[in-house]
Amino acid sequence: MSHSHESHRAALPFFGNPFRVIRHRKPSHLSPKLASLQASFEETLALILQKLKPKDASDIFTLAWMKQAVDSLSEAHLQIANLITELEFPVSDWEEKWMDIYLDSSVKLLDISLALKAELARFDQGQLLLQYAVHLVDSSENNNLSDEKLKRAHKSVQEWVEKSGLRSSKLDSCSGILNGLAGSLFTGKVKDSAKGRVLLRALYGVKVIMILIGGALISVLSGNSASLVELQISDNFAWYNAFSDLKSVIYEKIRSSGLEGKTSAVKEVKDVEVSVRNLSELIKQKQECMEVGFGECVSDLKENAERLRVGLELLSKRVEDFFQVVLSGRDALLCNLRICDANVKS
Repeated sequence: MSHSHESHRAALPFFGNPFRVIRHRKPSHLSPKLASLQASFEETLALILQKLKPKDASDIFTLAWMKQAVDSLSEAHLQIANLITELEFPVSDWEEKWMDIYLDSSVKLLDISLALKAELARFDQGQLLLQYAVHLVDSSENNNLSDEKLKRAHKSVQEWVEKSGLRSSKLDSCSGILNGLAGSLFTGKVKDSAKGRVLLRALYGVKVIMILIGGALISVLSGNSASLVELQISDNFAWYNAFSDLKSVIYEKIRSSGLEGKTSAVKEVKDVEVSVRNLSELIKQKQECMEVGFGECVSDLKENAERLRVGLELLSKRVEDFFQVVLSGRDALLCNLRICDANVKS
């Protein structure tokens, strides 16, 4: 990675594991203020995870839960920004490795956000095909349902089926990105700085949450459980129980659902697929189009397509918000680094 403090790095020795201190040593003494900030931060992460645990495990396949999950990621990153402010820990006091942990992680998070945005945009583009098909066969708008209209409607929904079975190439790269984040949990070591330990412990927690939630989102969108990363987390974090509970629900449900990676596992997408199959079957059988069964089938497709449209719109907005949260935090750090470098040179 290239950033403004790169020139200083050559003089620094290579350090080992920054989180080995967290996982294998008794915590060093913290002042009452730092201990309070650390405890408050970890309790907040625990609450974020607790609120995300679904009442029904199958809810994780819905766009509504996915939206809530992205909101949780944004909240966790905003909490990191607040913690840094409350620590009164200027960037000039950060070690080089701490900067690398933050900046390198932010790049991976931005990549995941872009992959999510690309996949959601692909689904959203398919809405035009569904809307066109509904327009052709909706009896409330079309009194004359000719064979030509039925043929065009059938072609339109079949194109949607074909497109829904594809995936953005960016989505396929997310499994490697998440594994890279997991690997970066075990890189570097810090000096004996109380504020530094609080900071790295907080960054560790947020990265763990990103790996868990990011893996769930990618798995549901891709219909493949390969993005679920196994993590061994110490139980000396206040958020450990909430994390373990949520992880158990998500991983067990996704892995027991028999996902083959052929199509998305999003419930709203599946509902539309069922409606499309029913409509296609009726068209192929050339049943009388004004029959009640056909009207109900069209109405069903119309309602499911609308739920999918609304859900995609809301989730896309939340993903964009998360992208901006990560980008703003990264830009703020880089700006501070440039200011620090300018002060040193002057």
